[in-house]
Amino acid sequence: MDDLPLSFADIVGACDRLSGHVHRTRLASSRLLDERVGAHVVLKCENEQRTGSFKIRGALNRMLQLSGQERARGVVAASSGNHAQGVALAASITGTTATVFMPTDAPLSKIAATRSYGARVELYDRRTIMPASLVEAFAAATGATAIPPFDDRAVMAGQGTLALELLADSGPLDAVVVPLGGGGLLSGIATVVRVLSPRSSIFGVEPADGDDWVRSLAAGRPVLIDPPRTIADGARTRQPGALTFRVVSRLTDGVVTVTDDELRHAVRFLAQTMKLVAEPTGALAVAALLAGRVPVARGGRIAAVVSGGNVDPEMLAAILADAPSEVAG
Repeated sequence: MDDLPLSFADIVGACDRLSGHVHRTRLASSRLLDERVGAHVVLKCENEQRTGSFKIRGALNRMLQLSGQERARGVVAASSGNHAQGVALAASITGTTATVFMPTDAPLSKIAATRSYGARVELYDRRTIMPASLVEAFAAATGATAIPPFDDRAVMAGQGTLALELLADSGPLDAVVVPLGGGGLLSGIATVVRVLSPRSSIFGVEPADGDDWVRSLAAGRPVLIDPPRTIADGARTRQPGALTFRVVSRLTDGVVTVTDDELRHAVRFLAQTMKLVAEPTGALAVAALLAGRVPVARGGRIAAVVSGGNVDPEMLAAILADAPSEVAG
């Protein structure tokens, strides 16, 4: 692991840096979920994190390391929503200003929340514009510091702090299952798990209609795909990052996919059975477990990350109305 762009020490340092700024989110479990999966499952509830997702960890870790001059020039980012909110709140905490480019099809609730944290939001059409070009142009023109959503060592380290909490609170684990968009979260978690729980399997889960990771791992290099059409808006990445690809391809046991219908089922299950509000992207890992996509040892111990809960009320209502209720348990 010494030749990888992220180290365990980076994550320990991020944990110290973030102390007092982020929540130590709880673990949750359900008898019915255990029965459906055939193993004991604990959920890391990052849907209850500040801003409603894990993204504040990476954004704030990056921004706490800005110099005074860099803070004076502000920061810029591009995101469909959760990273946008993380950057906006981190800017408030660190005393800087934030400009965030968000796609026109981002959930309205996420656009509104990003503005409410104090960021300036600029909209763009993801079908015709690569957001990285907008960030690069803005940074060049203003001197603002770009805060990448995933392909950055400090951002990846911040996301990895989640795994330090998880392993300390969960006890031994046979497998860890993680939602996968750009790979920052999975990279950070995999780095920690490989050091503290090396026998645990690690799987990423992405939407079937946004399978850039499955294609990239098969090709042995990051592959660019067409703009994904999936309800998992936080996982509509078109290509793995250069840094995250190196970590994920080396440290994980595989990536699986789930359909949008399976995501809807997982969102319903979490809401009705465990009273947890999860957005479709946040439910990716649970969807994979419920659909039997991840190899699970009967009676084993599995952790799944619920990475975010920022779902539009209208979408949640439609999902909940789409099928009979689950029995709580």
